[in-house]
Amino acid sequence: MLKPNTTDGKLIIVEGIDGSGKSTQIDLIYKWLQDKGKSVYFSEWNSSPLVKSTTRLGKKERLFTPTTFSLIQATDFADRWENHLYPLLKAGVIVIADRYAFTAFARDVARKVDPKWVRNLYSFAVQPDLALYFRVDIDTAVERILTSRAKIKYYEAGMDLKLSSSKAESFKLFQGKVLDEYEKMIKEFNFEVIDAKKPVENQQKEIRRLVDSVLRGWQGLPNPTLSAKRYERKLRQAKAVQEK
Repeated sequence: MLKPNTTDGKLIIVEGIDGSGKSTQIDLIYKWLQDKGKSVYFSEWNSSPLVKSTTRLGKKERLFTPTTFSLIQATDFADRWENHLYPLLKAGVIVIADRYAFTAFARDVARKVDPKWVRNLYSFAVQPDLALYFRVDIDTAVERILTSRAKIKYYEAGMDLKLSSSKAESFKLFQGKVLDEYEKMIKEFNFEVIDAKKPVENQQKEIRRLVDSVLRGWQGLPNPTLSAKRYERKLRQAKAVQEK
């Protein structure tokens, strides 16, 4: 079980299988919160410079076993957590993450890594204030991926598990296992389920309602740029009054 978030910040994360459309939605939320004058930080899965070259090499040469893949992803997350996510949460920032520990709980377990062992790896992390799970069927996910890019990636398709010689078929089988793990976590980690087949606008409206509910009555760290602009505006207004 993840620890409660006792920081002054708010943690909002999105999860879902590849092709669920979650990245589009979180980008819209990020920009929306910035426009509202909030201090927001965005982070995405597998983006730590500490292990970037090693991860790239391992994927290129197809060197990872389920356990080593799990460990390097956990290292990536821990580096981002210690140096970015947690300090910003303590400062009162809204941290938005495109994938969180739950990605490991789903993918690693789908690769038959022990669930308790994986959860223990991430026991230093906190439970998000809002966890959005974008639910979509496999066929829709495959169609979206093949429409947006030329091919499905090797590990994304679970080809390392030798489920099928066909990458598209392997993707369906592997992501189906990942999907099963996500479904098991809905109650355990209090996921808010978003129907990822609804129109983008409808999804965004629902998400904004959920985000507003989480942020209601919360102040957080003021956006320094917006605060400076407001201060300048007040100075101009005061000067205008004096000149009358």
